[in-house]
Amino acid sequence: MPGDGEIMEGRISGLIRLYLQRRSTIMEQGVVLHNTARIINNLGIREAITIGAFSHIKGELLTFAHGGKIVIGQYCYIGKDSRIWSSVNISIGDRVLISHNVNIFDNITHPLSPKARHEQFKEIISKGHPKKIDLDEQPITISNDALIGCMSIILRGITVGEGAVVGAGSVVTKDVPPYTIVAGNPAKIIKEIPLEDR
Repeated sequence: MPGDGEIMEGRISGLIRLYLQRRSTIMEQGVVLHNTARIINNLGIREAITIGAFSHIKGELLTFAHGGKIVIGQYCYIGKDSRIWSSVNISIGDRVLISHNVNIFDNITHPLSPKARHEQFKEIISKGHPKKIDLDEQPITISNDALIGCMSIILRGITVGEGAVVGAGSVVTKDVPPYTIVAGNPAKIIKEIPLEDR
């Protein structure tokens, strides 16, 4: 059982972490960073990560050192253990709900060549993320009112249309049209959302 001193130390370190995360991003009024949130701005430019008003972040937002931009709209939710990693541009509209354990990557995260991958790893552990690297970046757009189900993966270059739903555990390899529901690996359209529910 932790003592009072350890509990206080944990609270102080948590407050310091939240303070530093807030300083590394631009947040509008009412944004809530929950204690599980992680903001890792390797690019070092505050404007690289912006969070719209009244959004709640429980997951991880990360930019790479060679590039990246994450824009989250208003009234969004990023679930616990979800990861949004950008080295070019990830744009999330308003009122988007991203459940827990979702991965959204606008790049391949590591080179395909074993030699280049090892060099990247050595640089990360010795100096931090490389400032020059090609990770086949392609922007991602998640439009207003979309819902991304738990444990889904959104791959680079994808657009999720307005009001679309990505079913739990889906791997999205193609654009998702507005007001459709997709599911599976690879994700396929399983139905359209009726007009009266849009």
